[in-house]
Order: sequence, then C-alpha cells, then structure tokens
Amino acid sequence: MTSFPITIDEWLDAYRVHGARPADLVTRLVSAWPKDDPAWITRASPEYLAPLLARLEGIHPTALPLYGVPFAVKDNIDVAGLPTTAACPAFAFIPAHNASVIQQLLNAGAIPVGKTNLDQFATGLVGTRSPYGAVPNTFDPTYVSGGSSSGSASVVARGLVPFALGTDTAGSGRIPAGFNNLVGLKPSPGLVPMQGVLPACRTLDVVSVLALTVADAARVAGCWHRADTEVAFAHPEPKPAWLARTGQALRMGVPSRPACDASLGFDTAFNEATARAGSLGWEARPVSMDLLDEVARLLYDGPWVAERHAVVEALLARDPSAIDPVVRSVIEQAHRYDASAAFRARYRLAELKAQIDPLWQSIDVLMVPTAPTCPTLAAVAADPVGRNSALGRYTNFVNLLGLAALALPASQLPGGLPFGITLIGPAGSDAALAHLGLAWEASLDLPLGHQLGRRRPPATKAQVSLASAPTLAIAAVGAHLAGLPLHGQLVERGCRLLEITRTAPRYRLHALPGTQPPKPGMVRVNEAGCAIEVEIYEMPQVSVGSFLAGISAPLGLGSIELADGRWVHGFLCEASTVQGAQDISDFGGWRAYLESLNPKAP
Repeated sequence: MTSFPITIDEWLDAYRVHGARPADLVTRLVSAWPKDDPAWITRASPEYLAPLLARLEGIHPTALPLYGVPFAVKDNIDVAGLPTTAACPAFAFIPAHNASVIQQLLNAGAIPVGKTNLDQFATGLVGTRSPYGAVPNTFDPTYVSGGSSSGSASVVARGLVPFALGTDTAGSGRIPAGFNNLVGLKPSPGLVPMQGVLPACRTLDVVSVLALTVADAARVAGCWHRADTEVAFAHPEPKPAWLARTGQALRMGVPSRPACDASLGFDTAFNEATARAGSLGWEARPVSMDLLDEVARLLYDGPWVAERHAVVEALLARDPSAIDPVVRSVIEQAHRYDASAAFRARYRLAELKAQIDPLWQSIDVLMVPTAPTCPTLAAVAADPVGRNSALGRYTNFVNLLGLAALALPASQLPGGLPFGITLIGPAGSDAALAHLGLAWEASLDLPLGHQLGRRRPPATKAQVSLASAPTLAIAAVGAHLAGLPLHGQLVERGCRLLEITRTAPRYRLHALPGTQPPKPGMVRVNEAGCAIEVEIYEMPQVSVGSFLAGISAPLGLGSIELADGRWVHGFLCEASTVQGAQDISDFGGWRAYLESLNPKAP
C-alpha cells in the first residue's frame, strides 16, 4: 500500500505536480485493499465513486483544498447512498443526505471511500464491541486498537487513506489515535456541525479527525463550520492561536500522579514525554486530577448514559438481542436514573466546573497520557467493562467541561506498542493546540503510522487553518517594550511577540518631557527620517478597546510603515506635540536611548 500517497500533501502533489487523475488513482487505491479487513463495514463501490470522481473533472487541482483526497468515515456519520449501521445491522439505514461534515469535505474536493468499524453505537474505548469483528492494534494484533473509532484509526495507520473521521464523546477519537501512532484532533464541543451524526451523547459529541500529521488533521478540521441555524449545546468562541503569554514559558500542567502502566513502559514513556516538553521550553506544573477524575466518573456513572438510551430505545424495546451484550448492559444503566438524578448531576457538574476553571489561571495547557494502559484483546474479553473503564481516565472529563484536545504520538515502546500524549486546552483553543502540536511533532523522530516507510515531514504554522480569534498587530515603540514599565498592559491582554524589527526610514523619535513613566513620541516625516526599532505584538481584537482607553495624550494609535513595506498599528504623535522635545532618532530606538542615560543598568 505504500506505493500510494499517504499524506494529504502527497495526494495533492500526485495531482498538482505529477498529473495524476483522481478517477484513476482513487479507483486503483480502493481496488488494492485486502478483501478481509475488519476495519471496514462498507467499502465504496466503483459505481458509487464514479459520480463523485466525475465532479472533479475540469476542476484544476489547486482550486480545492482537498482535491481528490480519499478519506474514510466512521459508520455513525451519514454518507448519502452508503448504509449507516453504527455497527448494528438491525439498526442500519441508507441516508438520503450527507452529514454536514461530509458535505463540507465534498465541497473541498475530498472523496469518501468507505465506512469504518466501531464499538457499537460508539459505546466503548476498546474497538471490540462490534458484530463486524474486533479491530486489532496495528502494531500488535494481540492488543486492542482503541475505540470507538477503531476502524478509522486502523485504515489511517496502515496508509489506506490519509485521514478518517471519528466521533469523540469520551475519548473515542483520542484513544485509538494513541494506540496506533496517530494524531487525533478533538474539537471543542459546539464548533463542529453535528447534523447527520448519529448521537452517542448528543449534548457532548464532536466529530474528530484521525490523521498521520498535525497539519493534515488541522487542514481537514479547518474545512468545517457550524451554521448558526444548527442546534448546538455549546457555543465556544475561538481563542487566539497561542496560549503562552508574551515573555513567559508555556505553563504545562501534568498529572501529579499519572498512574501509568509500568508493565508496558507507559510510566517511563510519560516521564520522557514530560522531559521532551521541557526541552521545548514548556514549564511542567504538577496538577491534582481529583476534581477531573470526579467529572470523568459522571459520564458513565451518571445520567448522561440516558442520552445513549434515547438513541436506541425503540430497538432495545423491539429486539434487545440485536445489541451487543456489553453495549446493552451499559445503556440499560439509564434505568437507574430519573429526572431528579439528571438535574442533580448537572448541578454537581456545574459545581465541579466552577472549582476547575481557576486551573486555567495557573496553567496554559494540560498534558496527559492519552491512555494510562493498553489492554490485550484477551484481557478485554475477560473483563470487558473494567478494562474499558480504565482507559477513559484522561479522556472522559474533557467534553463534559467543553474543552479542546489534541492526541499526539510520543514514542514507540521497547515492546513495540506506541505511546501517545494528549494536549488539553480551554474551549476554543483548537488552533493554539494545533500550533503546539506542530512544535511537539517537529521535536520527534517517529515514523508515520505503522510500517509506512515515511518519517514526519516538516510543517509550518501556515498549514493550520483552524478558526482562531481575530487579532491586531501593534508596534510597541517606547514604554510598552519588553521589560519597560507599561509592558504589563500587553501581557495582561494575552499578547504575543511576533518580531523585533525596524520601521521604514521615515520617522523621527523624540523624548517627551514630563511624561510618567518616560515615553517617546514618534513622528512620520517626509524627509531626513530614521529607521526606529520596534517590537511587533499580536493582540486579540477583543482587548484592543481597553488598550486604546489607556493611551494618554499626546500619543495615539496610528499606522506605521515597517522596513519591509508592511503597515501595522502603533504609537504616533502629531508633529506639533514634539516641538521643543529632544530628538533622539540617532539612537535608533527608545531602548538604546535609555541605555545611553544609564549604561550600567541591566
């Protein structure tokens, strides 16, 4: 299979550089797959693919971001014309319409090539609860693949498709990513359109992306947008594309007691991952997991299981034997709860969230093991509920709290299994997590997927197209420079330093008399100007108003031309306000002028 492209960039290069046609390449790919593969429930037939591929004829490969890129779909997401089974033949139906996430990927040029196996009704983290067969771990078939998006993880890890869609309520996209050396991007609940996705817990579900690289996962998720008219149970606002404050190390929370499986080497692997994060400049801060553990227990030991019951209630009444016995035993727990219990659990969740929210004042991101262990198929068969439950410690709480998460490969253990970590951030921090994921990925020397013969290609921040909060570039000239008295105004607004550069040589700098703290005034001139050193900061637009309110006369925010011809906002003065002020332009900047006044100062 490695004779075919395996990443999105390789697929696009096949069309854009080498002149391949989707009708030829995708058809050959599908026909080359092994026939007996438990990862698939439905494979797209040539007759199904033909009109989808024909739509791309006459369209230039550069016109669509995912032109001709094949992908797989977890079989609880509707693809028009292909059965949706949720791994339950008695439940199967053929949808007339695509789920919103599918339609948006089709609009981007991608081609769905099949529906993948899963823990029935997305109830499980092991990948074994399916009448279509257990999906084995791609690195060691005696171990579980992780679920419930088991088939999606398997086909990506083996290079059959460059990406696949999963769903994630309690870790169903992250756990299989961690067990198969993949990236698992789990968006903030409420950001992704969910129309046409069979619910597990409708108030918590998100569609996830399993891919070989962070850039590929982000590129796919960047194609999605939720319509305002679609019902959503969370409404997160995208945050800026960074988490650390300017001038500060990223504050990374890590579990104070990770409790990882020492027999597999997961304990050592997580310690090594923490050390690797330190080498990236991320500052580890121990975090108690007690409150998060209590939230995690609410998901299955609380009334949210009734949401699963609501989906299969009619089938359960009509034909209970059609449902996997373990899945049925989980869903039938819904009978333990009444409306009062549901409200009590909601109240408790709100109380816990209020206690947990201050955590984000002391850390920027939480790094956890994606899973604390990886059980064998035999161990799950002997204890299907207990072994499954142990996998969700670091995943179950995330959607209940509305958080974003990104599962990442971390290492390959001596026994052959992969080990993964997950970065968790506040709601709306999806783009920021992806940028951290790029940095993490660049620090690794791991192969892609399983036995694909490729190393991780270099990626750039430009490849992350996830929505983030709008920002404004602002040039600091004087007292707002790093280390100077007003710099804290930038820090408290969550700004980040982009670069230190110079203006175009069209400005004069003056030391304004009588200002506290001392400030310069910069004036644009028509001739005899100088290039002045500035620091360019990116500020969230939501903070600009309060920042402007604090600017006192004679300074104002205007447009400044940089040495390379770009224009940014920055501090300027009217020419009349600097008459009589000392011209300090020859120093080349405010910091150099201050140093001339006190050369011995640090």
